Amino acid sequence: MRLTLSRSVVRSWALTDLAALVEHANNHRIWINLRDRFPHPYTRHDGLTFLRAMRKASPETVFAIDVAGEAVGGIGFMLQHDVERVSAEIGYWLGERFWNRGIATEALVAVTSYAIAQHGLTRVFALPFAFNVASCRVLDKAGYVLEARLHRSAIKDGTIVDQLQYAFVAPTR
Repeated sequence: MRLTLSRSVVRSWALTDLAALVEHANNHRIWINLRDRFPHPYTRHDGLTFLRAMRKASPETVFAIDVAGEAVGGIGFMLQHDVERVSAEIGYWLGERFWNRGIATEALVAVTSYAIAQHGLTRVFALPFAFNVASCRVLDKAGYVLEARLHRSAIKDGTIVDQLQYAFVAPTR
């Protein structure tokens, strides 16, 4: 998959992304805002394990955010099942050097549209930690709507935290 945007390219991960992936992912300021399955420290072994899994994934739903030929972040969605099969949860991260440039917002808009079109979704949602103001701003700018505050719904780094539920609902046809 490849989506060429004005600030970046959203594309399939490749094994050649290993060094850049480890460089950008091994950052406590990124890890603190993500689910615990995203390791910290982020090692070469973690990167290889991830990239090998991405090569086998079907359907492909997790992508690199590439700036100037370098994978500097990731974005992906998890298709839901059973009665929620018309929905997907989306998540993203970006290397710290690339924050505050509109890259994440642009990638989120593009991948949201892609997910809806490719998988016949009616809704894409995100669950950022309430303390992650920057991610909430990205969601707002990408057209997501705040639906709920999930009080004390998660634990991160040993602290019970709130999550916010944002959603993008596809227009009815």
